Amino acid sequence: MTRIDPRNYPESTAQRLTESGIPSLLARIYAARGIEDVEQLEIDLKKLLPFTLLKQAEDMASALADAIATGKKLLIVADYDADGATACAVGMRGLTALGAKVDFIVPNRFEYGYGLTPEIVRLAATMSPDILLTVDNGIASVDGVAEAHRLGMQVLVTDHHLPGDTLPDAECIVNPSQPGCPFPSKNLAGVGVMFYVLMALRAELRTRGAFADKPEPNLGNLLDLVALGTVADVVKLDDNNRILVHQGLQRIRTGRACLGIMALLRIARRPAAQASSYELGFIVGPRLNAAGRLEDMGLGIRCLLTDDANEANEIAAKLDALNLERRSIEADMQDTALATLETFDPAESYSLALFNDEWHQGVIGILASRLKDKFHRPVIAFARAQTGELKGSGRSIPGLHLRDALDLVSKRQPHLILKFGGHAMAAGLSIPEDALDAFRIAFESVVQEMLDSEALVRSIATDGELEAQEFSLGMARELQAQVWGQGFPEPLFEGAFRVQTQRIVGEKHLKLKLTCSAGSFDAIRFFHADTAPDTVHAVYSLSINEYNGSETLQLIVRHW
Repeated sequence: MTRIDPRNYPESTAQRLTESGIPSLLARIYAARGIEDVEQLEIDLKKLLPFTLLKQAEDMASALADAIATGKKLLIVADYDADGATACAVGMRGLTALGAKVDFIVPNRFEYGYGLTPEIVRLAATMSPDILLTVDNGIASVDGVAEAHRLGMQVLVTDHHLPGDTLPDAECIVNPSQPGCPFPSKNLAGVGVMFYVLMALRAELRTRGAFADKPEPNLGNLLDLVALGTVADVVKLDDNNRILVHQGLQRIRTGRACLGIMALLRIARRPAAQASSYELGFIVGPRLNAAGRLEDMGLGIRCLLTDDANEANEIAAKLDALNLERRSIEADMQDTALATLETFDPAESYSLALFNDEWHQGVIGILASRLKDKFHRPVIAFARAQTGELKGSGRSIPGLHLRDALDLVSKRQPHLILKFGGHAMAAGLSIPEDALDAFRIAFESVVQEMLDSEALVRSIATDGELEAQEFSLGMARELQAQVWGQGFPEPLFEGAFRVQTQRIVGEKHLKLKLTCSAGSFDAIRFFHADTAPDTVHAVYSLSINEYNGSETLQLIVRHW
């Protein structure tokens, strides 16, 4: 069952926003998303939170400036997802522009696992760096940092994941989630943290007179990468992150993005001029992630670093092919999982933990996400790792902080989980091969304690019904111009319609003509070919359909 719930919003706040000149519909949409003042909607870079609030950012800037002055070699240790790849590219481009000697290494997820492990440290040592700089990882790498010190390397950690009970003994840690950090936004992605470190470094170099006889690098040139990593990592788009994403999208829309992003959009047949958060999260991000899921994220990072158009196009084509392969593998895995779950009754369980010996380790996260969407339960999918352990990737639903749930399982049964980490909505872990049944029981017990039964009922939050005058191209354009995403969701509306006509297009989409008191509207429900009843109570969004050079309003039906 799916419940449709109109969002609540403070009417006084909506009224205040309306009096500030915001259209009434947008005012109530913003009020329902926690906007209390028009200043929160500012998208100028000058409105970014200052790097001085980020704990140890200035200390790290000083250390990096010293490394540049003395010619020390930096080695970025990246992560194998889109956030890690973009953070690495931002670090490589930014540090190079600021005068550093820098290279990168990215662990192969199948050989080395996640983060700054002792194994990846020993591999990094073969490149003879003086300093290891982690991006999007490192906050849990106690053993890896110790190994780096044993081998004579310093370690600077930039990360955004939640820390464990013990912090690594790194020379410097910049992470808004670390204890004692006053940075108001705890939602920076790994790429955002690296961007902030570069801002601090540029300021430090400025005080040292580094730009007395040359222009300062424009770090704004990196914002397309920052936007991509921020959206692809599904972090909350709070006020600060929306500025970063908006500015990055502006660069992409005006053709000023790096050649790799432009090539990935082009091969997906998406016009850069119309790029939105959707393109970053569902078009570019998955193609970039495909490298880390199936092969080596080094390919994705090279796509973001190249300044050669031909190379960018060649790598984008390889990433597109890998993404098609990933989708095929995912479809097979999903079929296997659904066959296993044919007799599963969601009412009998609060969670799902599944394993199949044939499942691909790099795709289990996507499988968990698909099953979470279907059954509206926290899901952890396991695959066999090369080490003989089972590697799991989990996705959660609102109401359950997944990393905290795994932490509680680990505290109660210390030998059940070998290692884990992540966020509220996504996490990874490793367990012994023979521990799956025990883990299922322990995880289910913790989830039942932490999750209210009401949270198990799927709900769709809407922004209510539209007035007749709000069904307009102008309103669709207003909404399309905003930055929507995790924590700042795209507006959805609801209403009763009569189905005037319907037909299948593209073999799997339902094209409709819907009528209501406000008029008659074209509509489409993607990836649904089932026949609509004569009347529907629909949840939909406003969109613009472009055909033969003309634009018309179109409703995208999400549910009925």
